[in-house]
Amino acid sequence: MDDDRSGAADGPPPRPKTAPRSRARQQKVADLTLHQLRVFWAVARSETLTKAAKQLGLAQPSLSQQLSKLEVNVGTLLFHRRSNEMELTEAGNYLLPKVEQVLRTINELEDGLAQFSGGQRLTLRLAGINSAIRGLLPTAIGIMQKRFPELDFDIQESAPNEILDLLYGRRINVGLLAANSVAQAGVGFMQVPLLDDPYVLVVPEQLELEGLTDPQSQLAPEHWTILNQSIQFIFGSQHANRVADWYDRMLPQHRIVAQCRSFETAIGLVRAGSGICMAPALATLGTNGAATGVRLYRVQAPPRRIVALIPSQYRRVEPYSTLLTLLQEAASNYAVPGMLETPPFLAFDSQGEF
Repeated sequence: MDDDRSGAADGPPPRPKTAPRSRARQQKVADLTLHQLRVFWAVARSETLTKAAKQLGLAQPSLSQQLSKLEVNVGTLLFHRRSNEMELTEAGNYLLPKVEQVLRTINELEDGLAQFSGGQRLTLRLAGINSAIRGLLPTAIGIMQKRFPELDFDIQESAPNEILDLLYGRRINVGLLAANSVAQAGVGFMQVPLLDDPYVLVVPEQLELEGLTDPQSQLAPEHWTILNQSIQFIFGSQHANRVADWYDRMLPQHRIVAQCRSFETAIGLVRAGSGICMAPALATLGTNGAATGVRLYRVQAPPRRIVALIPSQYRRVEPYSTLLTLLQEAASNYAVPGMLETPPFLAFDSQGEF
């Protein structure tokens, strides 16, 4: 009976039965693809399948299929799914930094091999907000063309959210935008400071505010009317609320005559005499590098911080490293032309922010 019990199910499972399971696990790990890892990273960083699909240029069903294959391969769920929201599981949180390290190494490998491309030209892809591209980029590119004659550029003007999408989708190498427009969404990218861009009150050239303490009594009626016609740039509810609060504090009789989606449009309306607007100084510069047809008055508000957003592995790699250095040099030499001091009636802003 003792011999019978020793051969029963009470004993440890025979070794041959465990080997196939081990080989199956090795096969699953071997089935992991770089594409699946990029899909996982995009979903983890963009929070929704819809946004991740847009960043990768994939149809959402295809993205979901790749993600499901990855979870089958690793043998566990990587996301908790709630409607269109995706939250990393414990396994997903473990995998994310590992995947980022793998993708960083692959990107470095691709960049390193580019120099052995048989004389083919290298394209540096960059996207940025209009004012940063016009104000900082031309000088830097002129020098880059002399130092890297084999280099060409793909440059596009984009809104901050679009710039992030392009970076996540690896369709650009560098993004130029305001730091506060990306908040924590830019995690995973290095922010290289370029410029503190002061906000100014932009008014038509004929509207002179220097030295005014009581504009209602000191201005001609038609100029008083223009001063109280605000043209506001809208790109986010938080910023819009701050601008509205500033106008309510400093020009309580104002009314909004137009809302715009670009500073350039708002400034064009000011130049035409339609009203006044608040804008970063860099956005006021025309093609000749000067703010024409308007007056710029300094206001008591924190500056807009312009940064270059770049994958960390590119920071020390040429030609990206030289481009960032040249952009910083261009920013350090930038000066707002013709910016006037804050008029006395606007100098008592207790909050000093918007």
